[in-house]
Amino acid sequence: MDEYWITGARVVDGTGADPRDQVAIGVRDGRIMALGRAPSGASTVDASGLTITPGLIDAHVHLGLSSDINPSLRRELSIAELAAGMFNNCAETLAGGFTTVRDTGGIDGGLAGVVAKGLVAGPRILQCGPVHCQTGGHGHFAAAWEPTGDWHLHELPGLRSLALLSDGPHEMRRNVREAFRRGADFLKLCVTGGVVSTHDKLTDTQFTVEEIAVAVQEARARHTYVTVHAHNNAGIRNAVTAGVRCVEHGTEIDEPTAALLAEHDVALVPTFATAYALAADSTAAGLGAHIRERVGAIIQGQTDGLLAARAAGVRVGLGSDLIGPVQAGRGRELVLRAAIETPMLALESATRINAEILGVADEIGTIEVGKRADLTAFTADPLDNPEVFGDRAAVALVIKDGRLVRDARS
Repeated sequence: MDEYWITGARVVDGTGADPRDQVAIGVRDGRIMALGRAPSGASTVDASGLTITPGLIDAHVHLGLSSDINPSLRRELSIAELAAGMFNNCAETLAGGFTTVRDTGGIDGGLAGVVAKGLVAGPRILQCGPVHCQTGGHGHFAAAWEPTGDWHLHELPGLRSLALLSDGPHEMRRNVREAFRRGADFLKLCVTGGVVSTHDKLTDTQFTVEEIAVAVQEARARHTYVTVHAHNNAGIRNAVTAGVRCVEHGTEIDEPTAALLAEHDVALVPTFATAYALAADSTAAGLGAHIRERVGAIIQGQTDGLLAARAAGVRVGLGSDLIGPVQAGRGRELVLRAAIETPMLALESATRINAEILGVADEIGTIEVGKRADLTAFTADPLDNPEVFGDRAAVALVIKDGRLVRDARS
């Protein structure tokens, strides 16, 4: 249907406004054309008893890591199996109500392209291509005795490119230009150690301010931005000084660091779902059992950082950071966030605020006339019971660009 009305639902528009009952949503040519009452004789989709929100946005995904991690890095899996895992997680993500994602490292433009063409079911994908890391830093997942010069052999052009290694401003400039040549929408740098790392610790800082600033300069030249993987405050401060626009994780953020983020309008995207998943069983993602030990204080640290950032007025988005073959639980991130804050704030982070962070707020993120008709409908109101966010069976309808892509109404 090129034009139709969705009727009978409760509407939570993503702006933070109170829900409204019995507001019909008019859709024409993939966009929201009106809000109000459906005219007599109009084509309708009956959403009675459902609660409709904007299509959810996950601002931190790794679709390129959709297989058991360690075997995929040791060439124990075929390219066909790697691709199948990615295609499956794209479809699972869309079916779960997430109509847009920001892939923060692992795919290249190939996967985003086949989804955009409709060849594979999946959400709208904004991607950075390979992450940028220093030799031996987070993102350089080579085995201990693999020569660094062989790292590029892990690339699968048109499907997956995990990381480009930069040591010094000149290499950084060359590598970020290469990422943009391959179609990156933004850049991601790793400026501290990570949980799922081979050669570093969470307390390590990585890249100099000068190196980070080169990436920022190149991104600004293309009217886009840099986000950074960062757990400790020293790395975060280096990144803010260099001019980045967003911080992922933010485990150590305290009041002074939160104030610095607010002063420079740097957003934060915490990632709780992956921390809980790895703490429960890191082997489920194809990683060693020792990874559980590295999770440590990550959960409490991100909780404290989130609250400090909110208090300082920082824009706080939402990302799941799930890795491995099982990525169907993205909605769990909203459940975890609702427990820390409120269900409404969790929803705003996953819609309006994420759209702002991704630079697409003029197109998606709220249910407003003129925006793309990206909508998710639940069988119950998640603001009353936030566990609904994490219940796949509760996702009744998913609409992307006005097209009904999931209909689980009984």
